[in-house]
Amino acid sequence: MARIAGVDIPKQKRGVIALTYIFGIGKSRAQEILEKAQVNLDSKVSDWNDEEIGHIRDAVSSYKIEGELRSENQLNIKRLMDIGCYRGIRHRSGLPLRGQRTKNNSRTRKGKRKTVANKKKATK
Repeated sequence: MARIAGVDIPKQKRGVIALTYIFGIGKSRAQEILEKAQVNLDSKVSDWNDEEIGHIRDAVSSYKIEGELRSENQLNIKRLMDIGCYRGIRHRSGLPLRGQRTKNNSRTRKGKRKTVANKKKATK
């Protein structure tokens, strides 16, 4: 396995796909990095030599990735929560924040169902 930006990327995959294992690098950015490093887009990671890996590391280092990007995302969410805006309140309460309905769905954000006991009907 080649190690780039503290992440082991798989040897058997093509370079474009393997670079997407790094947080903050998608397919288009991976293509951009390989073009900047002058590495063939279709070559597998196992075919890269040490010089090519060095060029790729240099190209990757110009982007905000992995820990730095994760911490920035967390700080952005914390800022929203601190200023008390709508999105921040939804983050705080663990509800969806992009306008989705919550009556039936949104189980990913709300978690496992908590059943509420039914009130019995009063008899006459």
